[in-house]
Order: sequence, then C-alpha cells, then structure tokens
Amino acid sequence: MVASILKRLKQVLFVVFGFLIAIFIAWAFIARSMPDLELWHTMELESEFRAKDAEKVKTFEDYQRLETRLFKELDRKIIAKTPASPAYLLSRYQPEGINNAVRLPHHWNRSYELKPKEIQGSALLLHGLTDSPYSLRAVARILAQNGFYVLGLRLPGHGTIPTGINSATVEDWMAAVRMGVSHALIQKADKAPLIIVGYSNGAGLAIKYSLDSLEDNRLTVPDRLILLSPAVGVTPLAALADSHKLMSFIPYFEKFKWNDIFPEYDPYKYTSFPKNAGQQTYNLTVAIQKQINSLKRSNRFSGFPSTLTFQSIVDSTVRTDAIDDRLYARLDPGQHELVLFDINRRALMRHFLKFDSQKLIERLWNDNNRSYNLTLITNLSDNSPEIVARVREAGDDKIHLYNLGLQWPQGIYSLSHVAVPFPPDDPVYGNGKDGQSLHGINLGALELRGETNMMRVSVNTLIRLRYNPFFPYMEERIIDTLQQPAVLE
Repeated sequence: MVASILKRLKQVLFVVFGFLIAIFIAWAFIARSMPDLELWHTMELESEFRAKDAEKVKTFEDYQRLETRLFKELDRKIIAKTPASPAYLLSRYQPEGINNAVRLPHHWNRSYELKPKEIQGSALLLHGLTDSPYSLRAVARILAQNGFYVLGLRLPGHGTIPTGINSATVEDWMAAVRMGVSHALIQKADKAPLIIVGYSNGAGLAIKYSLDSLEDNRLTVPDRLILLSPAVGVTPLAALADSHKLMSFIPYFEKFKWNDIFPEYDPYKYTSFPKNAGQQTYNLTVAIQKQINSLKRSNRFSGFPSTLTFQSIVDSTVRTDAIDDRLYARLDPGQHELVLFDINRRALMRHFLKFDSQKLIERLWNDNNRSYNLTLITNLSDNSPEIVARVREAGDDKIHLYNLGLQWPQGIYSLSHVAVPFPPDDPVYGNGKDGQSLHGINLGALELRGETNMMRVSVNTLIRLRYNPFFPYMEERIIDTLQQPAVLE
C-alpha cells in the first residue's frame, strides 16, 4: 500500500516537474520575440565600481575619478558607435541627440555635490533601480537650501547602459553607500545630523545600511531616514528571476536575460529591464527582513533612525502593505511617520480601477497598537477634488484634518511609484505647464492617442504618472523634518 502511494506520488511529481519545465522553455522561446538587442544591451563597461574595488576606491574623490573613466568609456564604446539615423533620433546615446544628457551644462547621470555656505548637516541621496541621481534632484535642492551638504550618489550600474544593472549586485551598491556615508560625514560638524534619503531601491539600501550600522559599531547610525516609494517588499515572482541563467548563456536565448527590451529614449532612466535587476532588489528585501528579525530578537532594533516615508497607496513596483507589515509595524516608538497618497476618490475612472485601497487604509486606521504617525493624503470628500491630510498620531484615537490648498489635477486617478520624487514643474517628467523642458520631449506631459499595437514602447509606461501633484506638501514635510532636533543618544 505504501509502495503504491509512493509510486503515485512520484508520478505526480514527475508530471508537475515536467509541466514546470515546459512552461520555463516556453518562456524562453517567448523572450526571443522581443525587439533586437542593441549595443547597450550587450556591451560591458569595465570601469564600473564593484564591491571588490572598495579597498582601492576608498574616497568619493577616488569614486569620481573612476566615474570619469567610466563615462569616457561609455562615450568611446557606445555613444560614438550609435548610428546617426532617424531611428535613433530620440536615443539617449545619439551623440547630438536631444535626449543625450551629456550635452547639458550639468550631467545629472553622474554623482554630484551641493554645498551650502553654512552646513547644518549632511545628506546622502540614493536613487532608484534603473534610475540616476537626477531622480532626487528636487529633494537635493530642498536640502541644500536648508543648509545641508548633499551628496547625490550614482549607484553602480546606473546612468550609463542597461547592461550595467545586468551585472550589478547588492554588494556593489552597499559598498558604494558605505563610501558615500563616509564622505558625507566629513562634510559636517560633529553633532550635526546625518540624513539618508532613499528612493525605491535606494530606500531599501538606506534601510540596509541603517541595519548594518546597528550591528557594526564601526558604521555611523544615521539620525534620520527619508524614504520615497521604498522597496521593502516586492512580488515573490522576483525570486525566479535568476532561473534565466539555465538557458540565457546560450546565444539563441540571450534575450531571456531581459524582462523588457525597449528603445532607450529616457535620458535619466533605463527603459529596458534585465532580470538580474529584479533579482537583486528581491535579494535586498529578503536580507532586510532577516536582519530586522535578528535585531528584534537581540533587542538592538530600538536604535533604528527616525523615519519619514512617502508612498503611493497603489504601486505596481513595490508592495505598499509590506512597508507597514515588514518595517513600520516593527519599529519601536519614536519620530516615525508613514505618509500615504490615496487614489483620487472623485475621479470617474475610479469605477474602472481593479484595486481599491480602502481595505488597507481601514486596517491601518484601526490598528490601535501603531507606534508611528499615519497620514493619508486624500480627497476632502467623494464629491470634492480638494486634498486634505488626515493624520492620526501614535497613541491618539482622533483623526486630525488639515487642508492643504491642493487639488487633484483633472484626469489623474492616482499617483504611481515613479511619480513621488518629481515636482509638477520638473523639466523632464513634469506636467509641461510650468517649466522648460531640458530635452526635446517632456516625458511627463505626453498625451498620446491613436490606434492600438502601434507603439514600440510600453503603453503602460507612457500612461504612468511621472510627477507628484502634491510635491509642495512633501517639500513642507521634509523641511519640517530637517528642522526637528536630532535624537542623540
């Protein structure tokens, strides 16, 4: 009887295994239908910083020198070889193209510093996955205007070509972050605060560094974290990203390394996405969770920095619920706040949406054990486009209402993961009404209409909101945070 059951179990497992293998092979063949790979999908740049270089690239000056060699290599291997044809007119690699950031006075794909006359503190800015230092440009301005030295660090693999993040690892990024923190510390007085601002994957790195600093007394614990769309949790399917290596080494299946292959028209963000990038972010979130668990068990998590987070309630890149479940719900009482941007509850499009955030909002409101302040940016009522902040402080049963003097723009039904750090007047991703575009196309103001199946790029990418209509509120909150006294031990 037992032998019969075991035999049947083996048969079932064999069938399931065979079915999974068939799906995997079909997935690899489907990848072959993606657009052709370009030079920036196949070339490797040898001058990129890696974790193994940390012993010889110890300072930010060393990092900048290596970065200079990297961009010269980019110019020689990629830009100089990009065809001067109409097909590449909008390419970020076209030497004289309108989307080539090199032609501008400031090269925002590179690391940068902002130095106020009187330094009140230091801030390290960590951009998101596939992004560049440009993505936190507006936040950098706010910090510098309020007396903070700012280091906008270009993380390894970014700002150059998509293959950079096809080989980059969490270890490479963390080695760069530690170097960046060391440099930021040099710029400030002894008791002045150190702030780390992280966006998306960069927010995950900010959290990881803070956890490392609680375990390693050789590292300085930041005074505050400001997180935008933080990568605390991502889809579990990201864990399968590395499986492509079983076949992608075969030239016939080389496209299997990629989730997306699109024209590189964005001057500051890759549009193509290699599977390794998703795998590394997944690895980062898993490492963060394990480290929080370990620190909680050893009663060392209480020293985690005061944290202010801004997050769209709907986000197709990271899990909004994980920010509470995996981070905020585990924080000890302190100066912590989670700010959520709700959907537009007045928009007619609301009835077309397949996801309503109300259940998550109600769960957070009804949590009487919250150790952090919760703020919801939402409509005054279902019949009003006016925006208010509903605030419930930790330990307070009351919800306080604050008018912000802002409204939902017409036609917008929600924020997005990529919108949070950009103001409406951003010259690349803004609404095109208030600022002059740095490039030939303002990507945030595109309104395309036409027949289906005509676009060479993802329609989902084009309709995704690229700027934050409520950035003025976010700016006020960041300034308030900067003016709060640091919590010193």
